[in-house]
Amino acid sequence: MQRTALVVGITGIGGNHVARELLANGWNVVGLSRRAPKDLPQVRHVAADLLDPAALSTALADVAPTHVFITTWMRQDTEQENIRVNAALVRNLLDALSPKKSVRHVALVTGLKHYLGPFEAYASSGTLPDTPLRESQPRLPLDNFYYAQEDEVYAAAERDRFTWSIHRPHSIIGQAVGNAMNMGTTLAVYATICKETGRLFQFPGSAAQWNGLTDVTDARMLARQLVWAADTDAAKNEAFNIVNGDVFRWSWLWPKLAAYFGVEAAGYSGEIQALEPAMANDGPLWREIATRHNLAEPELDRLASAWHTDLDLGRPLEVMTDMANSRRLGFAAYQATDASFFELFDRLRAERLIP
Repeated sequence: MQRTALVVGITGIGGNHVARELLANGWNVVGLSRRAPKDLPQVRHVAADLLDPAALSTALADVAPTHVFITTWMRQDTEQENIRVNAALVRNLLDALSPKKSVRHVALVTGLKHYLGPFEAYASSGTLPDTPLRESQPRLPLDNFYYAQEDEVYAAAERDRFTWSIHRPHSIIGQAVGNAMNMGTTLAVYATICKETGRLFQFPGSAAQWNGLTDVTDARMLARQLVWAADTDAAKNEAFNIVNGDVFRWSWLWPKLAAYFGVEAAGYSGEIQALEPAMANDGPLWREIATRHNLAEPELDRLASAWHTDLDLGRPLEVMTDMANSRRLGFAAYQATDASFFELFDRLRAERLIP
């Protein structure tokens, strides 16, 4: 039976890569986002506002997916607004699809804020979890839009009798323009600016992150797990962490990243030196760099998400992620993390996003 995937947020870092994985495995793919992806001509695109139920139903009138992959969210000023808006976008989507009775499986991508807390209380004292992070750990006693999104999926699954899977990546490393959580591209842009200006490539985070063990998620690994869960009966109605499968210390990786760009690395300095203020005035400089090197994206804010990289690298604890839940069910993919960064940097250069 031919499977049709609806990828929600197809222009994002997760959605773009899951669409590629689905296409490689012979799926029909429909992408939903405000703008059409420029690099996926095989995908049928649907433009829709997830917060407008009537317009969403109209846009999806002739779309009857068998599988839905939700890879998007909208950042708001407070966690209560995050909950209201991001629960609504999941609810509106699944309500619009409900009358079709076509959906067999829904996959939702969230992240490690499930364990570390929302933006307003992120990795704060009193809520620090035991590591490695495991899917069996209970929810924190905090409001969290990830919990609200999960609850919308669970409610719709009970109503419409589809299966579900929840996927919780660590920091996602992959190519996407305009993405709010994009550490790999942020560090590439930062290193480029350091090379142009002669600045040190200064590690911006905490001592715990510099010295402790950590892991990350290659966007291709996330895509593989999403498609695996959709194809594996034993993976239905389960939550899964997803990381590369190795662990590293930033004290080991940081000099390697610096060497790729030919800049001088500087490690933890004794205090956090956040990227957001360090790059706050670099917009005009990036436009100058983009003009000189004929780059495809002259707007710094479309490439770098310094605020989110600061959240990840400023944590006061080491963060490792346990993947036993998917390993025991047969998901065996692995990705070396240093290669994740270097292959991303090569792609950014090939697509003229960095010089």
